[in-house]
Amino acid sequence: MSLEQKFTEERRSRLAAERMLELKKAVLFAANRKLGRHARELTDEIVDTRALMESMGEENRKVKSDLNAAQEQIALVERRLWHTMDTIKDGFAFFDCENRLIMANEAYMAVFEGQEEIKPGVNFVTILQALTDEGIVDLNGEEPTAWRHRMLARFQAPMPEPEVIRLWNGSYFKMVDQRGPNGDVVSIGLNITASVETERELKEARELAEAANRAKSAFLANMSHEIRTPMNGVIGMAELLNDTILSEEQRLYVQTIKNSGEALLVIINDVLDYSKIEANKLVLYTAPFDLERACQEVIMLLQPIARSKGLELVLDYDLFLPTRLIGDAGRLRQVLTNLIGNAVKFTSEGHVLVRVTGVADAEQNSVSVHIAVQDTGIGIPKNMVAHIFGEFNQVENERNRQFDGTGLGLTITKRLVELMKGEIWVTSEEGSGACFGFRIEMLSDGAIDLKYPSLRTDIKQVMIVDNMVTNRTIMERQLEQLQLSVVGVASNADALAALDGNIDMIITDHKPPQVDALALCALLNERGHNVPVVLKSSNMGGIRNDPRSVGFAEMLQKPLSRHALFTALQRNTPPPNPLKSAALPPVQIPPAVGYRKMRILAAEDNKTNQLVFEKMVKSLNIDLRFAANGEEAVQLYDRFEPDLVFMDISMPRMDGKQATQNIRQIQASKGRHVEIVAMTAHAKPEDDQSITQAGWDHYLTKPLRRAALEDHILRAHPKGTQPLKLPPS
Repeated sequence: MSLEQKFTEERRSRLAAERMLELKKAVLFAANRKLGRHARELTDEIVDTRALMESMGEENRKVKSDLNAAQEQIALVERRLWHTMDTIKDGFAFFDCENRLIMANEAYMAVFEGQEEIKPGVNFVTILQALTDEGIVDLNGEEPTAWRHRMLARFQAPMPEPEVIRLWNGSYFKMVDQRGPNGDVVSIGLNITASVETERELKEARELAEAANRAKSAFLANMSHEIRTPMNGVIGMAELLNDTILSEEQRLYVQTIKNSGEALLVIINDVLDYSKIEANKLVLYTAPFDLERACQEVIMLLQPIARSKGLELVLDYDLFLPTRLIGDAGRLRQVLTNLIGNAVKFTSEGHVLVRVTGVADAEQNSVSVHIAVQDTGIGIPKNMVAHIFGEFNQVENERNRQFDGTGLGLTITKRLVELMKGEIWVTSEEGSGACFGFRIEMLSDGAIDLKYPSLRTDIKQVMIVDNMVTNRTIMERQLEQLQLSVVGVASNADALAALDGNIDMIITDHKPPQVDALALCALLNERGHNVPVVLKSSNMGGIRNDPRSVGFAEMLQKPLSRHALFTALQRNTPPPNPLKSAALPPVQIPPAVGYRKMRILAAEDNKTNQLVFEKMVKSLNIDLRFAANGEEAVQLYDRFEPDLVFMDISMPRMDGKQATQNIRQIQASKGRHVEIVAMTAHAKPEDDQSITQAGWDHYLTKPLRRAALEDHILRAHPKGTQPLKLPPS
């Protein structure tokens, strides 16, 4: 090979080597550059990691610092908590699920002063043992072992009941234990010594107050009796004196005495009842009674006052409402007396209507009774209606300041109705009268018969003679319900003009001059009208003594009872009328003069009251005997065999209750029941529950009323005795 070729190959090899070197350098440079970049990334990562680690370390140091601070705070709170628990008088302790004491405050541990074994870790059983063995707890006679077993069983219960224990030093602690979900127990011993002492003092104060209240009640009851006994003589004699011949001035004096005495008795009643209501001592005594009769008795009691004011007292008793019910008749009469008495008091003209309706439930044997008392008086302003049942409230305006009263009547009435589980309300418009109503539920005394009563009578058409529209409307509705045809007229002249052969009976009131029953009866006889005439009147005094009264087929006292109405319709068959039927007239059998008089025994120790009683019944044809005490009443009853007994409650040697019981024994041995009517000077005989169990059939509250006495005598008048009212000779 030539030298030139060698130089050329060498040059080529050198160039190739240089290119290879340059290529390697490029590769190495790229690798170095990549390695540098990676190194920078790694360096950045290391820097970031180092910064993060430094940050975490700072945070860990902060967390550690916060944790230490929290632990210090918890320790401080715990120290303060235990310091607080150590300062209170109540014991506080923790027990674990094994009933071991964990910790307790000083008040808890102070009970076991000197007992070294009572410390954290001790079992509850050991604590109970120490309490009994060291005489720390007053067991009040309970055997120690039994007490420990009872207290341990209580402590281990899921929800222990609180227990009051008494320590040897007279302190009282109420143990309240609460078991947690893990079985731990928090035990608190509340020091209730002060509360027990306060309760004891309150009990002593209550006993003293009750004793004072009993003394007050006894004083009021005794005062009531002592006042009523002489007031019976004052008012009774005033009523009798008022029936004698007096000058107008004398009659005014007598009426003033009577009114003042009755006003005093009303005040006594209100004070006694209100004191009972305030002390929650007023209770109800339920027994069977006649609701219709109760309404009639109240109306008859208030009729003299209404009659003196020219007012008409009207009773509208639902013809088909049961009347024998079970309830407190005395308190119901009191409610009626308050409502009807108020209506009469605040009414100067017109009438007072007592409407008794209701709904009978034969399945439940109960009756929902609604009683409304409506008057035509001064009424109540709208702004006073809501306050009318408040204590000591009376509607104050220029028209009613003339009316006296305690202002307690409606309050007592409302409380009584509520006590009967009823409700009371009032509606009124000033100047147009007021209507007070109440509703009570009562059981029926016997099965309820919802069927209409059937009358076996030949009477088809009845004439009603009454100048008062309300009276006529009520009577017409009742007779129409009995399937009778009714003709209503307002005067004697209208009655004579409407009379024809179709009238089977005339029912007339007596209110001269428009309706003069005596004159009407005489005119009918003169003109040959042989029609039975039934008189209904609230004032029979002057009518009975009039010779013309013998022409009446019946003389019925108002308010007219349903029984009296039914009896009059059935007993008085119309005379034969050739145009209608050939029915025979009723046979009237005059009472035999040879029959004995009705015998009445009155037990009354007060001579004045005996005189009042005798004068009140002097117009009756009766054989009256008096007994001055209970023993004499029993002896006289056995010898005299009366048809009716009036028995005073408070008498010497033997009181009325004991005498009544002895008489009931005599009656039982002879198989005869004679009604005994109690006479009491107490405000209400149901004040003493034993009075209601003494065996009386009825009672009368002193001062006695002649109408009430006569009513009881008329109801008890036995067959086969002489009539109570003899015709004038």
